Amino acid sequence: MSLTLPVSGADLQDLQRKRKLVLLVGIAFCIALILVTDSSWRVAGSRIHRTVQWTGLLLMLFCILGRTWCTLYIGGLKKRELVTKGPYSVVRNPLYLFTLFGAGGFGALSGSMVVALVCAGFAAIVFLIVARQEEAFLAAAFPADYPAYAARVPRFWPRLRAWQDADELRVKPHLVHRTFLDASLILLAVPLTGLKALARDFGWISIFVNLP
Repeated sequence: MSLTLPVSGADLQDLQRKRKLVLLVGIAFCIALILVTDSSWRVAGSRIHRTVQWTGLLLMLFCILGRTWCTLYIGGLKKRELVTKGPYSVVRNPLYLFTLFGAGGFGALSGSMVVALVCAGFAAIVFLIVARQEEAFLAAAFPADYPAYAARVPRFWPRLRAWQDADELRVKPHLVHRTFLDASLILLAVPLTGLKALARDFGWISIFVNLP
């Protein structure tokens, strides 16, 4: 999609609402997938199962900390100022990138790499669509600066050597707190995984397929 396509603030807000709705549908799908599948490594008694689960938990914690860190820099300025420092100096969509790690971790908590890739892949598709629309908005809002920024900084693949820190940060504590709490909701996957194991052992749910 062209970066010069004009997108209004109202359009962007509508897009964000649709993104949240699609993500909720995706989360429901991933939960359903986790409930009806099992890790073939768990069935085989392999240590790989636990390794994948612990990796998933670490990825979710990485997502929470990463999103909170990004909020320190963006501080609610995304629609008013072009933020190009800190994490935004190495990748244009660090919030989405950290969320991709969280989505993969959410799926990996099942012990299955296939489920992890499905969850991360779904999130990647949604964020790619949304990011392109947001780029159109930013290009229209900052026509003098955004094209050069977009040419210099990758959309999702970080260019770490391009790091530039900010001289100072205008932190909005309520946004940081809200981001941290919202991101932390992903940890609900931990007790849900335990409940699934309990329901499976008592025969309350049926497992249809084992996935690596």
